Amino acid sequence: MKFGGTSVDGIERIRAAARTVAMEVERGHLVIAVVSAMAGRTSALAQNAIAVARLLDAREYDAVVASGENETAGLLALALQDRDVPARSWQGWQIPLTTSSAHGAARIRAIPRHNLDTKFDEGMRVAVVAGFQGVSDDGRITTLGRGGSDATAVAMAASFEAERCDIYTDVDGVYTADPRIANRAVKLDRISYDEMLELSSLGARVLQTRSVELAKLHRVRLCVRSSFTDTSGTVVCSEDEIMETNAVSGIAHSRDEAKITIISVADKPGVAASIFGPLADAGINVDMIVQNIPSSGRTDITFSCPVEQAPAAMSALEASRQRGDADFSELSSDDRVCKLSVVGTGMRSQSGIASRMFRALADHGININVISTSEIKISVLIERKYMELGIRVLHDIFQLETNR
Repeated sequence: MKFGGTSVDGIERIRAAARTVAMEVERGHLVIAVVSAMAGRTSALAQNAIAVARLLDAREYDAVVASGENETAGLLALALQDRDVPARSWQGWQIPLTTSSAHGAARIRAIPRHNLDTKFDEGMRVAVVAGFQGVSDDGRITTLGRGGSDATAVAMAASFEAERCDIYTDVDGVYTADPRIANRAVKLDRISYDEMLELSSLGARVLQTRSVELAKLHRVRLCVRSSFTDTSGTVVCSEDEIMETNAVSGIAHSRDEAKITIISVADKPGVAASIFGPLADAGINVDMIVQNIPSSGRTDITFSCPVEQAPAAMSALEASRQRGDADFSELSSDDRVCKLSVVGTGMRSQSGIASRMFRALADHGININVISTSEIKISVLIERKYMELGIRVLHDIFQLETNR
């Protein structure tokens, strides 16, 4: 059972989480409860670290920001003990959850069972585990990066062969689209790992992408549930557990995208590497890419990236041209675009999805700038002012309100 920051934001919510865990204990389960820091706590700790030192030691920074989860774990263990549930808190190094030494973005290497299993055998019913953190080979605290508590929970579930992994958050499941935008959006009863991976990577923020990858790899059944209601939630499982899927299961959006066009690029081997190499070195997350048909030995290349990275991308490309590494005539950028994506494993067996999507957008005067596809998704870049209209149009054209 994993509880996100909003689910443990304050004493009353921690007590509510303790009630939820206690109910599972009453049903006869042993429970591993993975907790995040209280909402906003990690950001506050990070700001303290930045305020106190001009040059941050990544090892000490991790020690600071990991402390928020330690606080929550101790409080939830106390709340459970107050309900006469045998519980104790565990920090990453006590398990030990071993990781690489990449501070701030560590990868989980192993989770030995011995320490927790010994305590379960001695009568412990709940292990409250501080998420987001582990320990490196040299004994230093490490953190797993943004959304790392989800990854902790799935990895613990895999190591202990848990019946399931419940992710408690401030929404009651995975919806066909953002219900704040598409008022006909409905909660999905089930969704496949592949569909959830695509939705997560394309802007849906219900689950962290890395945690879904882990769940798929280790066949961990996930259930996204609300901390504040008793609804059943959405099960994330293998595709063969779903009897039959619609062509489209959901729509994801990413509001803050930028489009950059590199004009009159030399059409010869190695040019793409001279462009995208410097972007990679600058840490730019390049997404959609399209290249025009070359004319007279020159071509245009357009790509998208997060809007906050656009200035750095432009600078990296201009510097590459000044060094003589990249051969192009000029750059242009547009920071007023967004990405819409339709996702569904049913696309593998049903034709005409792209045609229906493009026609529906065209009928409402929405122009498409860039198109990107995979086996189970189609993404388009459009003007940001049409984002909400585009989501509603696509939700209606694919009749997702009937999607359960």
